[in-house]
Amino acid sequence: MSVELHIQKKLRAGDREFDLDIAFASDSERIVLYGPSGSGKSLTLKAMAGLMTPDAGYIRLDDRMLFDAQQQINVRVQERNVAYLFQDYALFPHLTVAQNIAFGLARGCFNLRKPASHPAVQKWITAFELQAIAGNHPAQISGGQRQRVALARALVSEPDILLLDEPFSALDLSLRERMRHELAELQQRLGVHMLLITHDPADVDALGDEVFEIRDGRISAQRSL
Repeated sequence: MSVELHIQKKLRAGDREFDLDIAFASDSERIVLYGPSGSGKSLTLKAMAGLMTPDAGYIRLDDRMLFDAQQQINVRVQERNVAYLFQDYALFPHLTVAQNIAFGLARGCFNLRKPASHPAVQKWITAFELQAIAGNHPAQISGGQRQRVALARALVSEPDILLLDEPFSALDLSLRERMRHELAELQQRLGVHMLLITHDPADVDALGDEVFEIRDGRISAQRSL
């Protein structure tokens, strides 16, 4: 899959301004946007997911145009077939692990009396070894398990690309290395395309096939690993 993007956005907060002007293209399976906090990484990810509308530019996945300001194309979030893994995972605290995963399906989990028995949900519960905690709530499971649940929910709809927002920052140091390894292994096994943003060089080393460094709202460097 190829990703091609050139977006511009001007943001104002009081007397401060921030100009985002990001352009890159890649056909790598694992793309990393790397840079410090406030550099524009999250804005870029949100634009790809449809959670932020650029002022100008375009976003293309393969031959699908998700956004084009000139042609007035702006595909709805639900129709982009893009999965977004939030930094804090955004699991629903009142739903079980199985229900959280089922929520990623188009019709959601509320139409499923036994979500764990749904073939797609069952597939990802098994893939992430979550069988023993399928009936638990997020507060009852560990940080690493919560990440697996969030990944399963993101992947259950079979998205074209998985967007990850600082996926290891919510984990303690002892878990990060193991979860990097698990994510890298999962990506290779499933062939899932992913775009990850991070400020941690260890994430770049573990998960970056192609890395774009962002500084002050612009791509400042690019390298392949």
